[in-house]
Amino acid sequence: MKFISWNVNGLRACCEKGFTEAFKALDADFFCLQETKMQAGQLDLEFEGYRSYWNYAEKKGYSGTAIFSRHEPLGVTYGMGLEEHDKEGRVITLEMPDFYLVTVYTPNSQDGLRRLDYRMTWEDDFRAYLLRLDAQKPVIVCGDLNVAHREIDLKNPKSNRKNAGFTDEERAKFGTLLESGFTDTFRFFYPDQEGIYSWWSYRFRAREKNAGWRIDYFLVSRRLESQLKGASIHTEIFGSDHCPVEVDLF
Repeated sequence: MKFISWNVNGLRACCEKGFTEAFKALDADFFCLQETKMQAGQLDLEFEGYRSYWNYAEKKGYSGTAIFSRHEPLGVTYGMGLEEHDKEGRVITLEMPDFYLVTVYTPNSQDGLRRLDYRMTWEDDFRAYLLRLDAQKPVIVCGDLNVAHREIDLKNPKSNRKNAGFTDEERAKFGTLLESGFTDTFRFFYPDQEGIYSWWSYRFRAREKNAGWRIDYFLVSRRLESQLKGASIHTEIFGSDHCPVEVDLF
């Protein structure tokens, strides 16, 4: 099975920059989106053979997630069941016969780290949510997790040490999530690979210079490691300030 995740940074805008062509070319079983920045009814987007599931933020033009699936789920859940977190459309969970698929758009700690305290609460609650699912069946979680875990996961670690996405606190929470039983699939295959990123600022010609960050992930329950077939980051695909990431399972 082929899984794709892409922060499209505004799906309507991305559709004007080749989204449909990329969607068809990637030909995934599950195609997960973050930061759709939409409300219901704002875009008529369907693909033959796919069902779609949408979680919209209450605030217009903000956040939002979606999943296109070739396979009908046993059930669909929107959010984590926690009111303080579920107003921004950040989580969708599909229950499949053999696994849960979760797509997530993790809150950004923002300039000046003004949302870091909230982010820490979110991290603990989201990890607890994943562990509850994992106790029932394996979990595949993907999305923009808004953190570069290690220094090799961004071009300029020293100058970003205390910036949102590379604080010690955020990196530690990500490490705790992995230690609780999850595998970073890209690092599973490429433990020391440098210079491969999934997000580049629109400023300073960052993508042209490959001054990027790897903040988009596929994580899987550790017991799925034997079923991992491959992982990749599609740096050749444009249309957003992020590029799609992929994992394949037997």
